[in-house]
Amino acid sequence: MRRSVDGVLSTTLRVGYAYRQIGGVRLYVRSYEGGSPGPTLRMKPGDTLRIKLVNDLPPNRDAMPADMSRPHQFNNTNFHFHGAHVSPSGIADNVMRTMAPGYTYDIEIEVPDDHTSGTYWYHPHHHGSADVQMSSGMVGAAIIEGDFADVPEITEARERLLVLSQVVHDASGMIEDFETLFPETATRFLAINGQRRPMIAMRPGEVQRWRILNAGYQDDMLLDLEKHDLHAIAYDGIQLGVVEPFQQLLIAPGQRVDVLVKAGPAGTYALDAAPYDQGHPSPTGPLARIVVSGDPMDMKLPAALPPQPLESIRDAEITNRRTVVFSATAPEADAAGHWQEFGFFIDGKKFDPRRIDHRVELGAVEEWTIVNTHEHDDHVFHIHTNPFEVVSINGKPLAVPQWRDTVIVERKGGEVVFRSRFLDFTGVYMVHCHMMNHEEMGMMQTVEVYQP
Repeated sequence: MRRSVDGVLSTTLRVGYAYRQIGGVRLYVRSYEGGSPGPTLRMKPGDTLRIKLVNDLPPNRDAMPADMSRPHQFNNTNFHFHGAHVSPSGIADNVMRTMAPGYTYDIEIEVPDDHTSGTYWYHPHHHGSADVQMSSGMVGAAIIEGDFADVPEITEARERLLVLSQVVHDASGMIEDFETLFPETATRFLAINGQRRPMIAMRPGEVQRWRILNAGYQDDMLLDLEKHDLHAIAYDGIQLGVVEPFQQLLIAPGQRVDVLVKAGPAGTYALDAAPYDQGHPSPTGPLARIVVSGDPMDMKLPAALPPQPLESIRDAEITNRRTVVFSATAPEADAAGHWQEFGFFIDGKKFDPRRIDHRVELGAVEEWTIVNTHEHDDHVFHIHTNPFEVVSINGKPLAVPQWRDTVIVERKGGEVVFRSRFLDFTGVYMVHCHMMNHEEMGMMQTVEVYQP
C-alpha cells in the first residue's frame, strides 16, 4: 500500500523479471516491484501522483515489425491509469510514450479536485507488449478515496481488495511467446491477489466491502458466491445511487465492481467463476473460499445510497453522434487456427498509431453506437480519459442509465449506445477492446480531443 502525503503520492515502480510461486507453480515473469499484483496506490481527489518508473527489463531481442499488429518487443512498457479522468498528454496518462529497457521515466498525473472517488487501476499499455506484460501480472489497483463518506454501513465495513487474474504460462513457467496467450483455452487457473483459492475470513452477520478488479488479460468472469448475494454499490469507480443485489455478477476484463457482502451462518462458502459463454467458454473454477466463524456481528446493509456523482446526459446536450464497428476474421477451423490467421478490426482497420481515427472538439457531448459484427466472440469496449453513460444495450433502453468506462458488446450484431462529455483535457488517447489478445492484434483506435 502506498498513500499520498500532503497532496502528493511520490513513489518508484520497478519493472523487472521476478520469480512467483502461485498455486504450486514457480513462474519467472515480468512484474511491478517483484510482485503480482503491484503496489496499491491510494490517493484523494486533488492529489498529484508522481512515479519514477524504472524499466529494468533486458533489451528487446526483436526489431520493430512492419505490421504493428504483430506482438513485438515485449520489454518496452509505459503506464496507463485506467478509468481516471486525467490528462492523456505529456508525462501524464500518455499511452503513446515508449519506455524502453534500461532507462528511468518520470510520470506525473494531477487528479482533479472534483474527480469521482472509487476503485481504479493501472497497467502497461505499450502496443505490442501490453498483453504479455499484463498476463504476467503487471497490474495494480489505484484507489481514489472518499466515496460513501456519509454512509456508516459502508464506512464501518471492513474493506478488501480482490484483484482477479488469469494465470497462464508455458512449459518453463514463462510468457515469452504470443502463442502462450492466444488459444482460448490458455488459462491454467484463476487467482485473487496472486494467490490460488485464498481464504477470506468473516464473522456471522458481518458486512464487508469488496473492491473487485478484473485484471485478467482476456476473459469475462461470472462471479458466484455460494448462498450469498453480491450487493453492488459502484461500477468502474463511480458510485451507484441504489444498492443492486446479484446472485451472480458478470465482470469483464478492465471492469471494477464494489460490492457489499453480508456473511451468513458459520461455515465455508465457495467464491467461484461460474460458466459463461462469451462466444467461447470463459474460464471457470474456484476463486476463493469464505470461512465464516467466530462471534456474530449485527451489521446492516444500507437502506439507501446518496445520489450518483455524475449528472445524467440529456438529449438536448448531444452535439454529435457516431458509430464504431468492431469486427474480426478467422480461419474456417476456428478452434485449430494459428493466431496469425486471425484479424481484429475497428471500422475495418487495424490500429495505426500514426493515424487519428476520431477527432472530437473539447467540450463536445457525443452519443456513440458500438456495434459488434463478429460472429464468434463478444468484445469489451474501453475508452480512456472520460467515463460514459450507457443508455441502451441491444436496442433496449436501460431503465437507469449506467456510468462506465468499460462495457461488453455482445457478438452477432450486439450494440451498446452510450453518451459522454469530452471535458477538461485535450490530447490523443485510445479506444480499444480490453480483451488484450484482440487489442494487441489490431482492435484499437486513436481519439484526438482538440481545442479549436
